[in-house]
Amino acid sequence: MVSSQVRPLESQAVSLQTQTHPWFAVMIRCGQAKSASKTLERLGYEQFLPVQAVRRQWSDRVKVIDEPLFPGYLFCRFDPQDRLPILTAPGVISIVSFGKTLLPVDEGEVETIRRLLGSRTRVSPHPYLKAGKRVRIERGALAGVEGILVEVRNEYRVVASITILQRSVAVEIDPVRLRLL
Repeated sequence: MVSSQVRPLESQAVSLQTQTHPWFAVMIRCGQAKSASKTLERLGYEQFLPVQAVRRQWSDRVKVIDEPLFPGYLFCRFDPQDRLPILTAPGVISIVSFGKTLLPVDEGEVETIRRLLGSRTRVSPHPYLKAGKRVRIERGALAGVEGILVEVRNEYRVVASITILQRSVAVEIDPVRLRLL
């Protein structure tokens, strides 16, 4: 049995220096997400590791554990010219890039994921979608969030994506709150 509730695990300390740099997706080793996140935080980088609380059933007990929402990735702000401290951090494999060019993550996409996680609504991983109707949530705690509208078993969801990772999350929503873009 698996059920999930998503919550953010992120650094609250933000230096002025890191605020001006873009977000990058950092590939991390399996099972080392939290330690890589903590290391980057100790090094003074703003990082964001979205996690979901997942309930696991064993034969003798039920346990709630945090699992990354985007397995194998976390997000970090840094100067792309000074990437060596990131690449040498324990648990880090690489930074998402095209050849030797680092690919920044869209600021709005990271902010959307943060807002979805902070809303305390049920958020779950969702297959990445390229096609579909783009919508904006007009009312409620998620007002202003944009995504793709999908229908699953007569329930509507807004899917928000991290384009360069080709990963998405979905949140259930009442369609009367939506406006097509």
